[in-house]
Amino acid sequence: MSPEVLSIVVLAAIFVVATFRAVNMGVLALAAAFAVGLGPVGMSQADVLAGFPADIFLILVGLTFLFGFAQHNGTIDWIVTAGLRLVRGRVAAAPWIFFVLAAALLSFGALFGVAIVAPLAIAFARRYAIDQLMMGLMVVHGALAGAFSPISVYGSFITGYLDRQDLPTSPVALFLGPFAFNVVVGVLVYVFLGGRSLLGRRVDGPVEVDQDPAESAEEAAESAASEAGSLRLTAYQAATLAGLLVLAGLSIGTDIDTGVIAIVIGALFAIVAPRDSKRALDDVSWGVMLLICGVLTYIAVLETAGAVDYVSDGIATIGVPLLAVLLLCYLAGVTSALASSLGIIGVAIALAVPFLQQGEVSPIAFTIALAVAATIVDVSPFSTNGALVLANVPEQDRDGLYKRLLGYAGVVVLVGPGLAWLAFLVPASVF
Repeated sequence: MSPEVLSIVVLAAIFVVATFRAVNMGVLALAAAFAVGLGPVGMSQADVLAGFPADIFLILVGLTFLFGFAQHNGTIDWIVTAGLRLVRGRVAAAPWIFFVLAAALLSFGALFGVAIVAPLAIAFARRYAIDQLMMGLMVVHGALAGAFSPISVYGSFITGYLDRQDLPTSPVALFLGPFAFNVVVGVLVYVFLGGRSLLGRRVDGPVEVDQDPAESAEEAAESAASEAGSLRLTAYQAATLAGLLVLAGLSIGTDIDTGVIAIVIGALFAIVAPRDSKRALDDVSWGVMLLICGVLTYIAVLETAGAVDYVSDGIATIGVPLLAVLLLCYLAGVTSALASSLGIIGVAIALAVPFLQQGEVSPIAFTIALAVAATIVDVSPFSTNGALVLANVPEQDRDGLYKRLLGYAGVVVLVGPGLAWLAFLVPASVF
């Protein structure tokens, strides 16, 4: 078996084992990078290590470290409380408030924004007789709407990778495309899952949301914003909000690396609040970091082995570029419903790089379509987001909601990648 074919077979095995054995894909990918790279491909250890994406690692660590301060000092509680206050008794507006909250958290780098918002949203749905599936889907699609901002983990990862491949990028388009797509999906979910029946309904008295009883008492005591739903900001929280805004402004308006900005701001907060610094560092999503960096390291081995050119040549033989990228979108969507979206996006872009460099398909349009195709299926109960929604549903309702969520996920897997291709790639090719 040739090295390029062997490396592809190993890649497939990584996805299968990671999916069915619940092993971090990055661990398997790193091990495979050295096994395949030092063995059949004939690379040196230094060559394999050179494929480790240090720049992307810095971005991911910086963003999640900085966001940890916001989570521990009550700034996130303040944002959620402020959002809920906007409901002002209008039940029909609540699903959109949670949609926007999830989008905002993801856009600022909160990888687990769904884990923060879903418990509040599902509790609100139970209290005010709103369809729990509709509310959960609004949270997930809200998170996906904000997932590709220029300073998010997803957006930074894709833009950084394309830059390394000398392909054109548009961070703003990468953000706005999935955002618009998920807003449209959110409207459809809202309309067809009971949102219209909520119009005109009001809540007498203050809006209440059941809080998680497992929430840390220490954290609640440290956060002035969490006391009785207060919207008063402490100086620390105000500084945290300012830091997030500075991060957004400098990342979009300058050429300074987003990871560097986040690390510098995080370091300043660490000096002021060393105890929060330790907790924020503990909360850094090291598993996600390992996943992304491990997969990208293995992709570098694939490139050296010639697997990327091998697959790209196979795609090119299809003869119709639009059909080729449609197949890639469906491959990413179907696989991502069971595996990591970030890992799938990295592999799919890598396989498409030589094909995109030929200029027959817009790299920017392809990236947007692929981003949507690989993440829109994250509503699957087998994905992290779908599982988080299910986990917050009462046990007596869980089986019924699981079946409905699975049915919805099946429809999304069937039509989502095709709609992403139709919305972004077809217009770019025609016009």
